[in-house]
Amino acid sequence: MLYYLFDYLDKAFDVPGAGVFQYITFRSAMALILSLLLSTIYGKRVIGILRNKQMGESIRELGLDGQTQKAGTPTMGGIIIILATLIPVLLFARLKNVYIVLLIITTVWMGIIGFIDDYLKIKKKDKEGLKGKFKVFGQVTLGLIVGSVLYFNPYVTIREKSSAPITYNNKTENVISKPAKEIKSTATSIPFVKNNELDYAQILKPFTDDYQKWAWLVFIPIVIFIITAVSNGANLTDGIDGLAAGTSAISVMALGIFAFISGNVILSSYLNVMYIPNTGELAVFVSAFAGALVGFLWYNSYPASVFMGDTGSLTIGGVIAVLAICVRKELLLPVLCAIFFAESASVIIQVSYFKYTKKRFGEGRRIFLMSPLHHHYQKKGYHESKIVTRFWIVTILLAIVAIVTLKLR
Repeated sequence: MLYYLFDYLDKAFDVPGAGVFQYITFRSAMALILSLLLSTIYGKRVIGILRNKQMGESIRELGLDGQTQKAGTPTMGGIIIILATLIPVLLFARLKNVYIVLLIITTVWMGIIGFIDDYLKIKKKDKEGLKGKFKVFGQVTLGLIVGSVLYFNPYVTIREKSSAPITYNNKTENVISKPAKEIKSTATSIPFVKNNELDYAQILKPFTDDYQKWAWLVFIPIVIFIITAVSNGANLTDGIDGLAAGTSAISVMALGIFAFISGNVILSSYLNVMYIPNTGELAVFVSAFAGALVGFLWYNSYPASVFMGDTGSLTIGGVIAVLAICVRKELLLPVLCAIFFAESASVIIQVSYFKYTKKRFGEGRRIFLMSPLHHHYQKKGYHESKIVTRFWIVTILLAIVAIVTLKLR
């Protein structure tokens, strides 16, 4: 909203300094500062409200060190993350931008699903919370909305690159010779591959000559799968203090770099990456979201004063998935969100192996001491703060690898 106010003041009255709101870097910095202040200063008040409302976590007995001490710790702290993200975004972002609108919808949508789940667990004393089929239905519905908007909205485009070979230092390279028109496309980027663009529509090419017309049949299911997988992965990762918030903040900041570069015609041309008009505005949302996550860590780091609950974890996963899809870097998610996928894989492997051995040998056997993966290391005797720190380090390394893919092909 402030963007439009200062834009009006600049054009109508030529107010000194009003034009600074035109710069994405300035608005991103302001969004980051405000989200940090909101999550740290007002986060304490939210925690107090949750404590007064008796929104305490009920802990299942899993035989883990320090587990019983966490009983009664306020949960649903994801509200802090959501509010500290949305307020700066509403103030500093261009709200007519289709990508910003999608991310606001994602934040609210997934936050509501998580809130209902947490509420049922705490107030209704239902250990399962919201039934899995309803969670999946909510995730699939969001995927349908996001996929349909990204496919059919006329403002979601990429810029076609026209190139001509030149010889430089005895090497032939392709450079952009002139700006090309903006086109609708389901193309995405493949990491670590030269000429690294993949068009999902090509999957239908063997079946029909009019494959571009039916590309949505492939694109929308892929979007649904990614949103469901990443949001559930984030949900499983939120098991010990600071793990989900810290790893997510690192991944989101890396995606913010991709968004800024992909939305900047000069930087995208220089790095020879796909130029996606209007995605530069996502840097404002990313800054607010990263600031909210880091500020939340003030209270969520060991020993946690508040847990994010499904209100936070499902929101985090949904936002990361939609961000990656918007900047067409979803194929980098196995690298950027490797911790999420490792946590999910550990649960799938554990359950599958247990069922298989029970059927085969009459008794269930386990590969991990406990799943998800972070509980396995707790069972091995590692303190949870050490596990969290090491998972953060791994995520930082993987984020660097992901950023390096801009030139490593």
